[in-house]
Amino acid sequence: MDRPTVIALFSRRPWLQPSAQSATTDMSEKENNFPPLPKFIPLKPCFYQNFSDEIPIEYQVLVKRIYHLWMFYCATLAVNLVACLAWWIRGYGVNFGLALVWLLLFSPCAYVCWFRPVYKAFRANSSFNFMAFFFIFGAQFVLTVLQAIGFSGWGACGWLAAISFFESSVGTAVVMLLPAIMFSMSAVMMAVTILKVHRIYRGTDGSFQKAQTEWSSGTWRNPPSREAQFNNFSGNSLPEYPTVPSYPGGGGHWP
Repeated sequence: MDRPTVIALFSRRPWLQPSAQSATTDMSEKENNFPPLPKFIPLKPCFYQNFSDEIPIEYQVLVKRIYHLWMFYCATLAVNLVACLAWWIRGYGVNFGLALVWLLLFSPCAYVCWFRPVYKAFRANSSFNFMAFFFIFGAQFVLTVLQAIGFSGWGACGWLAAISFFESSVGTAVVMLLPAIMFSMSAVMMAVTILKVHRIYRGTDGSFQKAQTEWSSGTWRNPPSREAQFNNFSGNSLPEYPTVPSYPGGGGHWP
């Protein structure tokens, strides 16, 4: 057997070639695309987000709605800041300062602390990220309910704050009524979201033991997608042996 034939034979053996890329390598090759920042800003996106590429098709609509819920909550905080400015003009400046803190703090923290966990949970069926989402998102729901109520000194224009201004200033009360409605809508959508995600989680193989395993192995930080797990398993478990070449000689026997 000449040397070129030997080289060609060994090049066809998949177990002698480099193995399939791991899920961690796949994720490192994907360029971060969120948040989308203008080119003139000397900062780069921190996360990779692609619903059609990473989320199973049966959950894409739900995960997109949760993403839109995060955007709606951020818009609610922005409207609340404007309403607190009107509140400040009427003599309550502490609420404007807290509203500014909530907008600057909760907008990125909500994305990192509860949207990213649910995104990774649906991407990889991660029990740890599901549980992190339920815990943090549940706390967010309770806080949103309190913001909708509108206690004075909390930096949120809720129902109590808006109604109290109808006697003194109808215009200010109308402006303050808008974030109260938006906070209430956010709370309702959050409650529906928790119920839907929990119903899906109960139908999976998630468990507390699985979450502990993900924590101890460190895969909860960046769990591989279900497709990557399947490709790595199927690609490495059953290697394909090359076709045996036919050698000269009668009946395919060794000469």
